[in-house]
Order: sequence, then C-alpha cells, then structure tokens
Amino acid sequence: MIQKIKIERSKRIELNEIMSLFIYARNFMIHSGNPNQWINGYPSEKQIFKDITDNNSFVCRNEKGKIIATFCFKIGEDPTYHKIIGNWLNDNSYGVIHRLASDGTIKGIAFQCFDWCFQQINTIRVDTHADNKVMQHLFLKYGFKYCGIIFTHNGTERLAYQLTKQPNL
Repeated sequence: MIQKIKIERSKRIELNEIMSLFIYARNFMIHSGNPNQWINGYPSEKQIFKDITDNNSFVCRNEKGKIIATFCFKIGEDPTYHKIIGNWLNDNSYGVIHRLASDGTIKGIAFQCFDWCFQQINTIRVDTHADNKVMQHLFLKYGFKYCGIIFTHNGTERLAYQLTKQPNL
C-alpha cells in the first residue's frame, strides 16, 4: 500500500530540511550510476531559496508531518525548453517539474507529485540527465513521452519529456 503524502508550499524556515533532501538525492544518484547530474553544489541553497520566494517550491509530508520530499513546480514558459532537438508533443500551456528529491522513505513519491501537478494543469514538461536511468524509467512508466534533447542554462544536455492528460469531465 502506498502511503499518502501531503503537498504544500515550502516555507523559508524549512530551507535546511529541504537542502538535506538534496544531499540524500545526490548520494542516491551517485550510487545508481548518475554521478554527473547534480554536481558543483547544484541545486544551491540560493536556487532553492529563490524557488521558495517565487512560490515554486513544494514539500511533501508524511502522515506525521515530516518533510520527506521536495520539488519545484512552475506553470508557464521555461526558457530552457524554447529550443529542443526533437519536437514537443504540442504547444499547450504547460507546467514544469524540476529538482524532485526525496529521502527515500516512501515509495511512489514521484507519481504522487506528478498526480498533484496534473491537478494544477494538464500538460507537463520535464527533463533529466542521460545518466539518470531511474528518473527516465519513472517518466516513461507514468506515461510521459520522450520528445528530444534540451540544453540547460549552462549548456548541458538533458533528455526532455512531455505528457498531456485530458481533463476529467
């Protein structure tokens, strides 16, 4: 049985707890064959603070209220998605999910985050590093379609995915 989580906006006071999730996630990525995605201190405390200040940072809490995951979710254009080697599925307005990290205590966190994001908007674009086989698998298993390669702000390649769900009538 999948434990249900509660998703809410992050607060500045939670910054240290959130940053500890990224330490766990970096170690997990290194040990699962993805040592090159979150390097050189990325995501930085400054980046996460900006996500919080911009109201784009969210935390996931277990039934006891402990923060066990975090992600950035923003509705609107993402400059890194303007140029793609490949093709987006459509030009619908979209949301983006970035910097999804958990402490590994609850399975199924990613899908619960995806479900929550699709309650906000019906088209979502995501990306990940070519070495991040775990996230690629999760994207495809959830139903995202591979669309091509995009480039991050520092010019590194990322595999890009998109999914549009029909709204529930």
